[in-house]
Amino acid sequence: MAVEASRRGFLRSVGIAGGAGMLYSAMGALGLAPVPEVSAEEYRAPRSGDFALSGRSRKKVLVLGGGIAGLATAYELGKAGYDCRILEAKDRPGGRNWTVRGGTTLTDLDGRTQKASFSKGQYMNAGPARLPQSHVTLEYCRELGVPLEVFTNQNANAYIYQENSAALAGKPMRWRTAKADVYGYVSELLAKATDRGSLDKELTATDKERLIAFLQNFGAIKGKADGFAYTGSDRRGYSVEPGAAFEEGTVLGPVPSLSDVVASGVGQRFSFEFGYDQAMLMFQPVGGMDAIPYALAKAVGQDRITYGAKALEVKNLQDGAEVTYQDADGRTRTQRADFVVAAIPPMVMARVKHNLGADVTAALKYPTAVPVGKVGLEYGSRWWETDEHIYGGITPTDMDLSTIWYPSYGYQGRRGTLIGYYNFGANAVAYSDLPHAQRVERAVSRGVKIHGEKYRSELEHAFSVAWHRTPYIEAGWVGWTSQTGPEYQLLNKPAGHVYFAGDWLSHVIAWQHGAFTSARKVVTDIHERVMAA
Repeated sequence: MAVEASRRGFLRSVGIAGGAGMLYSAMGALGLAPVPEVSAEEYRAPRSGDFALSGRSRKKVLVLGGGIAGLATAYELGKAGYDCRILEAKDRPGGRNWTVRGGTTLTDLDGRTQKASFSKGQYMNAGPARLPQSHVTLEYCRELGVPLEVFTNQNANAYIYQENSAALAGKPMRWRTAKADVYGYVSELLAKATDRGSLDKELTATDKERLIAFLQNFGAIKGKADGFAYTGSDRRGYSVEPGAAFEEGTVLGPVPSLSDVVASGVGQRFSFEFGYDQAMLMFQPVGGMDAIPYALAKAVGQDRITYGAKALEVKNLQDGAEVTYQDADGRTRTQRADFVVAAIPPMVMARVKHNLGADVTAALKYPTAVPVGKVGLEYGSRWWETDEHIYGGITPTDMDLSTIWYPSYGYQGRRGTLIGYYNFGANAVAYSDLPHAQRVERAVSRGVKIHGEKYRSELEHAFSVAWHRTPYIEAGWVGWTSQTGPEYQLLNKPAGHVYFAGDWLSHVIAWQHGAFTSARKVVTDIHERVMAA
């Protein structure tokens, strides 16, 4: 028991020092890591036969918001023959699932307007841009016939750029090079400590042998005779690629010191690829993420969606609910239904007049809106591919642009569009305070530090989005101080005949999966209520 306790302590230390990936690798080396079984909970949408068997009439449902949650609600209820109608304030479906193409226009809450001038075939996914394999979103893509392609989330040839680190600052480092150095030095230190007996209380003699063997492979370090030293390997990359005849290639060097690698902070970036929702493979719809809402809208029925409909008031009634809204022509209209599903952002819903109670208003105001910004930059050539051999992927930075995303479509084409910043919080606010042209100028000035002057000279078109300044959206997503408190619990219940849905009422916030699962919950709740009546 003492050995097992020590072993657990050792593994805990490895997890703290190296993150989940290193912990799992260490467990595997010790024979302690089973392969988990991953399965999605089965969901059965309501069926028309449910009504036929019970003799109940089909109910009418009004859905506020044509984003993913609203569309999914109407789609799933529609399968059972519910009379579902969607009222959407914008002139398109999708909400934050929005793909910007040439001709797209946007007027921010401050009145500033942009019109995208991207070339034919070029686009930016202004909102969601990647789909994990485990998310139910892929199941809807299959069901709706939305074709998919790989989204490259991690790329060994992308860079890590630290401008404010204690060492190696201002030097773009390839992801593969940074990872080789971090893993190499960590392996060297752990192998030395193991060999010197520093972990004898935690590991058996056999465990030590297995761990050292693992570390030699994991970090590409030398053997005991050479002090388990990390001196670099071809994992770092080549300055001259191997070729024909006598060209064996030149391994990239020199290797920075252990102290510099630790001080650079590059190792803090690797936990990203261990994230459950971020691990490769990831996917995207062919031609743009908005293929999903447009497929849903088609399945719901275009005649069942009213665009330009701005909700003014929601009333819970004794025998149903009603919504008063302003249509695209400025006329005020009212519709009644058996149920209403509010699938709009909580801070927006909080301002809609209603009779649902002050506690509902307070709960809607409880989550915090998160500022989020993106800019799409179209270039006349795909220089990141031709000059730097980067085909998709993401470069993280400690600058205010946060990340640069390289496109995962149109490989080896004549032109391409990358994401020049995808930032949050104070950085997103700082960019959004600027006019569009200055946002672009600021982002490009940062990108030049990584990619050189071509990042500026070859730029042809740009479009920026500040979600917190976008009408009827007003945030990239929301954050909860607590999802166990009364506010979260209240909004996951109906207020009379009015229900709430959205990714913000899930534990997968900011992902379409959260919106889909929230919609499924509401659909199930409504249908069970109808069938029990």
